[in-house]
Amino acid sequence: MEITVLPKDLKIGASENLQLYNYRRTEDLQKTKINLSTNTISFLRTGTKEVIGDDKTVQIGNEHFVIMKSGNCLMTEKVSDSFSVYQSILLFFSDEEVLQFLEKYDQFLPKLKTQKSFYIFKYDHFVQNFVASLEQILALPKKIQTNILKHKFEEIMLYLVHQNDPDFLNSLVQNLDDKINRLTNIAENNKYNKLNLEELAFLSNMSVSTFKREFFKHYQTTPMKWFTDQRLHHIAFLLQTKRNRPIELYEVAGYENFSNFVQAFKKKFGMTPKQYQMEN
Repeated sequence: MEITVLPKDLKIGASENLQLYNYRRTEDLQKTKINLSTNTISFLRTGTKEVIGDDKTVQIGNEHFVIMKSGNCLMTEKVSDSFSVYQSILLFFSDEEVLQFLEKYDQFLPKLKTQKSFYIFKYDHFVQNFVASLEQILALPKKIQTNILKHKFEEIMLYLVHQNDPDFLNSLVQNLDDKINRLTNIAENNKYNKLNLEELAFLSNMSVSTFKREFFKHYQTTPMKWFTDQRLHHIAFLLQTKRNRPIELYEVAGYENFSNFVQAFKKKFGMTPKQYQMEN
């Protein structure tokens, strides 16, 4: 799977601390490796987006927009059934822009509680009008866009910190240097996602061999065995609730057929899923 680097691969032009792009596609984008070289706001207009990062998976439609911290993620985009197009207005902004904003408006300096890769916000009347103004700016010459975007970035940041907890600003400029902490975040938050080793290593910003080595150091087992155990324990819990039949759960456990799932479950718990459900 190739890596798409944004905004570089969009060929917007000269690198700037603030860049604006009208992103459109008429075909679905399947799960793709994305390297965000800068922070990004994706103002989704039509279609749906799923983003898998180091701390969680987010899914949004055109009633929400998302702020994404620079780094690696996996992204899926679906075109709108009504309009047969996927569209989002992308506003790329550097850490430097965030730092300048925090220096100018130091009253918003928060005590960082948790660090996240993504922040989801709901559209309201103000934000809808703001995005409409960005679409108008896109029609202007690049030089004028650059000058105006400085003020537009400040405008949306001021609005968001007034309407929400300002912690998201500090989170954008914090770097997670502890590779083990990052690795465990990715493992714990994606244990039920069907990600392969290459995708997990990409999210961890490691090679596959390094990821496997560091994973074993921390968990004392291989990634494949750990993820399999986590999913089987999850299936066992679902069976106890009596809400699902075993045949409905093999894909959730990451198996392509029911037979292999039954064999793995029996090896783990000493009985078939059906027997386990009857006895618990």
